[in-house]
Amino acid sequence: MYLVDTNIIIYHFDDSIPDASKNTINEIFRTHFNISLVTKIEFLGFRGHTDDTFLKAKSFLSHAAIIGLEDAIVAKAIELRRGHAIKLPDALIAATALESNLILVTRNTNDFTSCGVSCYNPF
Repeated sequence: MYLVDTNIIIYHFDDSIPDASKNTINEIFRTHFNISLVTKIEFLGFRGHTDDTFLKAKSFLSHAAIIGLEDAIVAKAIELRRGHAIKLPDALIAATALESNLILVTRNTNDFTSCGVSCYNPF
């Protein structure tokens, strides 16, 4: 099972996922499309969206299972922030992956591996 980071969704929308990984990413979107609430906020909150791209982004995310900020995730994020130099959004995403026992799909593996998150980098 996977948790998809914001950057992978952006690369998917920009059609810049490497050809060698496109099938794997598309399969993840079809069968294991889990995201953190933080990813939903980051992706839909992008100021560069046009009305059209916002509607497409919103429709795309409607197929995702969105994992909210449950107490265990918040507690894990606090623990990560106290023990690692990690930004708040990344701590929440890392905590979501850890507490949900999911592999994080991200290009920014360096932001997460020091926290013990298992990552898949399609790049």
